Amino acid sequence: MALINLLLLLLLQFGLLEQVSGIGINYGTIGNNLPTPKRVAQLLQSTLIDKVKIYDTNPEILEAFSNTGIDLIVAVENSHVANISSNPSAADQWFASRVLPFIPATSIVAIAVGNEYLTTDDDKLDHNALVQAMQNLHTALLSRGLDRKIKITTPHSMAVLASSFPPSASTFATMLLPTMTAIVGFLADTGASFMVNAYPYFAYRDNPTTVSLEYALLGNATAVRDPKGNMYTNMLDAQIDAVRSAIDALGFGNRSIKITVSESGWPSKGDAGDIGATPENARTYNSRLIERAQSNKGTPMKPKESIEIFVFALFNENKKQGGTSEKNFGIFKSDGSKVYDIDLSCKFCSNSVDNKLGFGEKGSSVARGPSVWCVAKPHADDKVIQSVIDFCCGPGGVDCREIDENGDCFAPEKIHAHASYAMNAYYQMHGRNYWNCDFKGTALVTFSDPSYGKCQYAHQ
Repeated sequence: MALINLLLLLLLQFGLLEQVSGIGINYGTIGNNLPTPKRVAQLLQSTLIDKVKIYDTNPEILEAFSNTGIDLIVAVENSHVANISSNPSAADQWFASRVLPFIPATSIVAIAVGNEYLTTDDDKLDHNALVQAMQNLHTALLSRGLDRKIKITTPHSMAVLASSFPPSASTFATMLLPTMTAIVGFLADTGASFMVNAYPYFAYRDNPTTVSLEYALLGNATAVRDPKGNMYTNMLDAQIDAVRSAIDALGFGNRSIKITVSESGWPSKGDAGDIGATPENARTYNSRLIERAQSNKGTPMKPKESIEIFVFALFNENKKQGGTSEKNFGIFKSDGSKVYDIDLSCKFCSNSVDNKLGFGEKGSSVARGPSVWCVAKPHADDKVIQSVIDFCCGPGGVDCREIDENGDCFAPEKIHAHASYAMNAYYQMHGRNYWNCDFKGTALVTFSDPSYGKCQYAHQ
């Protein structure tokens, strides 16, 4: 493993690795037979997956993904939005108890407030509460200098649109216009992405005589022409541009607002009416979706603006509500074996773990980023960690003023956070040699920048 790390660092330093985009995936846990979060986090490091979106702030998951090089998007459940919206202190308390204890070791890059909140069947949900909750959480981030590291957003279903075709004529539903205007304005002001859950599968299932299967499966079917001249060879691009048109129709066409596909996938099994829910179609769709995510290409409306995509989903979830298809969107079964053959290969990713669950891959060369950092292992012994701090800040020659009481990296006042800063400074100072990120087995190299707020970790 040490030799692999050394080779990777040399390749990174001399720019010999081609940078290829990773992919995001949704990690749902509504099942009673799933692997432990720690096992999942270990095994995902041997794949192209470099971002994981979850649907709560499960502390076991947040702990498991610490120092993995994988970014996390956490969520405020719909049932908690009202409380967070009630006043800024409620949002601050939620953040302080649910998220803050896990950073910077866990790279949390966004908070999704609710999920398809505006289009749920619950009439008791207040649309204005969603906007206020987002603003209150952003205030909590601002007060800690974390607003550039962590973004606040909310995922929408395609049902927020009055219609999705033709893409160039799409607008938001009339009753949602005031709320969507406030949300899009907030995203533009804070630099957060507009998240949409887009599923060509459902459009095909509900209209199999009018929607081409290949068009829904992201294939090169006969192009569909938009009245404004854009040609669409797949439905997902048309859905993304429909959202873009709706945003522009609100008057934000001159603002920079990125669109993220926060969910998209295809079920491998369904009930009698679930036309097209087969392993073959699921493999085709998700394979093409992954290729689409890695391509860094845009859509016909904005060809140069890449789209971040989160595949739905990591596992089949046997306790999800709904029909058979709802339980079978996973790429992996509960035992970790693949539902169908799909390439998630990542050469040079961490693959030293036992791969009995089927996550281990081999294939194309990919690096998680041009920079590397050294941080403390989350379960390292406190006494050893303290001796490491004493060494780095003493004989090691590290300037540790930033982790003193008045320093930018003092908070959170945790020994592992302070050790991470000191270890990294020593590691960078001494040329990023793998033997300079060991510290008696208490440290590891990460590809995710642990910097937060004003606390900036050195890197080359």
